[in-house]
Amino acid sequence: MLSKIPTRRRRVPVLACALLSATPVFAEEPQADTRFSIGDIVVTGRPADGVLTSVDTLGGDTAQRQLVDNSWELFARLPGVVLTDFNQGTTSGRFSIRGFNGEGEINAVKLLIDGIPANDNAGGMPFIDTVPSLDIAGIELVRGTADPRWGLHAIAGSAGIATRTGGTYADARLAIGAFGVLDGQLSAGIERGGFSQNYTVAYRSTDGFRDHGGLERVNLAGKWFYRTGGTRVGAIVRHSIANAEEPGYLTEADAEGDRRRSYPISATDGGRRQMEMYGLLLDSDLASGLTLAARAYRNVLDDDRYVRFSASVAQQRRLTGERQDGGSAMLRYHASGLPFDLMLEAGGDVQVQHVRSRRWLTDRRVLGRQTRDQDFDLTVYGGYVQAVIQPAPWLTVTPGWRWDRVAGSYLDRLTGTPAPINDYGTISQPKLAVAVTPARGVTLYGNYGRTFQIGIGAASYLVPPRVSDVDPSINEGVETGVKLAPSRRIEARIALWQQTASGELRRRLNDPSGDVDNLGATRRRGLDVQLSVRPVDAVSLWGSYSYQRAVIRIPAPATPSQAGNDIDHVPRNVFSGGIDVAATPRLRLSLWGNGQSSYQLDPANSQGRYGDYVALTSEVALRVTTQVELSAQVRNLGGARYAYVWYDGAQRLFAPVDPRALFVAARLRL
Repeated sequence: MLSKIPTRRRRVPVLACALLSATPVFAEEPQADTRFSIGDIVVTGRPADGVLTSVDTLGGDTAQRQLVDNSWELFARLPGVVLTDFNQGTTSGRFSIRGFNGEGEINAVKLLIDGIPANDNAGGMPFIDTVPSLDIAGIELVRGTADPRWGLHAIAGSAGIATRTGGTYADARLAIGAFGVLDGQLSAGIERGGFSQNYTVAYRSTDGFRDHGGLERVNLAGKWFYRTGGTRVGAIVRHSIANAEEPGYLTEADAEGDRRRSYPISATDGGRRQMEMYGLLLDSDLASGLTLAARAYRNVLDDDRYVRFSASVAQQRRLTGERQDGGSAMLRYHASGLPFDLMLEAGGDVQVQHVRSRRWLTDRRVLGRQTRDQDFDLTVYGGYVQAVIQPAPWLTVTPGWRWDRVAGSYLDRLTGTPAPINDYGTISQPKLAVAVTPARGVTLYGNYGRTFQIGIGAASYLVPPRVSDVDPSINEGVETGVKLAPSRRIEARIALWQQTASGELRRRLNDPSGDVDNLGATRRRGLDVQLSVRPVDAVSLWGSYSYQRAVIRIPAPATPSQAGNDIDHVPRNVFSGGIDVAATPRLRLSLWGNGQSSYQLDPANSQGRYGDYVALTSEVALRVTTQVELSAQVRNLGGARYAYVWYDGAQRLFAPVDPRALFVAARLRL
């Protein structure tokens, strides 16, 4: 039989994040398990177990105590994640996995917040800033191409953030620290009978480590749910507004010698970003063995940015307005009366985007010539079917298939030129995963799947001088691995994977046309190793190492010399680890870190390798009373001097990261 949906909060060693639908696991032993977990996980809704690929989970307890500048930094605690730290105001950075980079040229991770898609049109992750760390109940990172639930942007996998829903509590934290940081967060819940209310308020201001690096951000959120019998309905509203300066980029010499510096050319750089998210949610047990989950949402992004990358180019104003309206539904049936376990699932989703993208050349925020005025609509809709078959207690097979289609229209308002959408046809994506559990605590698994990439922005349309449709780039991925959990004190996972793309499209980030370059056929391969050990109840250790290699296998005809080259900004070695010690019932000590090797700066591999680092964070936390905890964190404990580096076609540009910094916090929980 399938495991039942939990009806109350409890702690378990695997993630079951609220509002994230996925295939369930079977209750028989031995049980297929491909997850690697960090921190305790709080069950707050429908389980998200059973995806037979490499899945990593981060507990809400771990996420909530992090004193980070931006929520994407929380993914540093998960294995095999590459962080890209631009450190440029509202454009702060992002994370990436499976041999993709975080440059914004190819965004390969589907982001979901409480089960609601949260990428922008290009696949970026600005909406992650709407979720402060204190409101996070858990994070789930699904790697690879075998998960059929999502299509658009799920090239290398998906990342789900579940926030705190239900319960009666008050949780507040005030933090201060280096560079004038002031961070206040409040998360509260009230639950009576079948009705729950949850509210979040967060404020953050900082002067920034570098000159001209100030930021101020306000977040508000409300969640209202009502449960009756086997049905739960709810609404979620989020609002975030941020104003920030941008310190710009430095030469290599200044990045080494005067890291705090910001050049006069960046004195008026910065921007304002406002985001809104609205969601309606329904979960219902329609009949015995039959469940329904449905979501409807609207996301709104207004971004106004002034930026000048170097003295050789003019400042730009980049004004983007984006609205997304969408919905998803999933119907799941668990058959009964059969000699084997069978679950059938069918689902679909649609997203309608309207985007207005404008750019001007400016001089200290005085508008000059307009270089872009694009107005376009993009609709992506798809569906999937999947079965979870367990013919024997030791064998689980999950065949699936997904289809997506794309529609839309484009208008260049500068020239009055319209353009149709590329005819991508029906994008077919077969999936198959198998798990064998020969003994309790041992899972052997393998999977195969396809995902896809379409053009970004104007590149999705048949804009002159293009006269023929561009095919979608098809990604094919395979993975094989073993998960070991011989006891509650040891957890390990090893996985080998490969992912190829038929014709990868690389966005021209600084091009007014908004077009893409054809990078060519690519191949990514890797090895992931993770280990977690709890030798005694008071001590927990974990570590991970990932080797990855991303290469251009068959280059585009225009760049034949790039055959065999590394894809830019993909380090070959990525590692992380840490130790948590409960020295006494009131005192907690932690030390963790992450790092990577260097990467190439461009597809030509002509600019040398940069970007290697090892960064450590330490924490001391003292529970003064049952309600009050005081803590101190030192970030970049070793004082590593590293920087994010990129090549603009003429020179290498550097954005130094923060040095060693101390932050203290007081947390009150009622």
